[in-house]
Amino acid sequence: MNEMREPLLQIENLSTHFHMFKGTVKAVDGVSFSLNQGEILGVVGESGSGKSVTSFSIIGLVDEPGEVKADKIIFDGKDLTALSEQDMMKIRGKDISMIFQDPMTSLNPLYTIGKQLEEVLLLHDKQMSKEARHARCVELLKMVGVPNAEERLKAYPHQFSGGMRQRVIIAIALAANPKLVIADEPTTALDVTIQAQILRLMKQLVREQGSSLILITHDLAVVSETVDRIIVMYCGKIVEEGTVDQVIHHPAHPYTKGLQDSVPKLRVQQARLDYIPGMVPSMFDLPSGCLFAPRCKYCTPECHRTFPEKHDLGGGHYVACIHALRDDESSMPGRDA
Repeated sequence: MNEMREPLLQIENLSTHFHMFKGTVKAVDGVSFSLNQGEILGVVGESGSGKSVTSFSIIGLVDEPGEVKADKIIFDGKDLTALSEQDMMKIRGKDISMIFQDPMTSLNPLYTIGKQLEEVLLLHDKQMSKEARHARCVELLKMVGVPNAEERLKAYPHQFSGGMRQRVIIAIALAANPKLVIADEPTTALDVTIQAQILRLMKQLVREQGSSLILITHDLAVVSETVDRIIVMYCGKIVEEGTVDQVIHHPAHPYTKGLQDSVPKLRVQQARLDYIPGMVPSMFDLPSGCLFAPRCKYCTPECHRTFPEKHDLGGGHYVACIHALRDDESSMPGRDA
């Protein structure tokens, strides 16, 4: 019999609120999910949905006036909420590393690529010799597909293209063989051809190293070819969660369906691209009931009165929509007509 293993990351009831002069912004509100060893999880949603703040909350990078609360954030058997900042610094970069959005600003223009790669090794493996660090830096650049790795270690960030800079960022993130990599919109500033290369590279490298990956993006098309499971967020809450097949091919929440329909489809002629009407509501003035109700074409008066709880659709597929389980809603996303 196979022994059941604990998830690498387990989050229960995570909330991150920013207390401002104008009011309180609930950037993340009651988020719970888990991540298994070797798993790739996609977190999808529009700007302002709470994706990035969730990741910053996990690794303790939320500053004042932000306040992070959670029933638990267990990573590799440790409760991160109970750790001091000094202890968190030992975990960041070594056990959990992060790839930030913009490769143009993530690298220091005043230091060579080699110096910035070596910095991670100096911080987290003080016993490593200078020769071993150099060899590891060369190995890392080769691993992410940077040609002439030995020479390129002496180059500065401005001497690299956007795609090559992002490869360097990935190399830095993987330098200490982390157990978890969090990638926050890692391909936003890149053209579509380079995007595909970077995503394939990330998937390959985390698989080879046995790491887990949380991939944050606004694009369902990006995650559909890369991840194992998908979480869809809206206004700080998870509205749908499931495997790629469940969320992509059988979406049960109107917001997920809207994101999916907003992506142009190959070999399908469309006079006009579908879109989600309206705007993401102000976080200072959220609607009552379902937060997506003002933009939802399936909305009923009940949606404005009732806050949707998470429903289990089976097989690990969850949705927060009061209509998703109704057999008479034949027109709802995920329901067979």
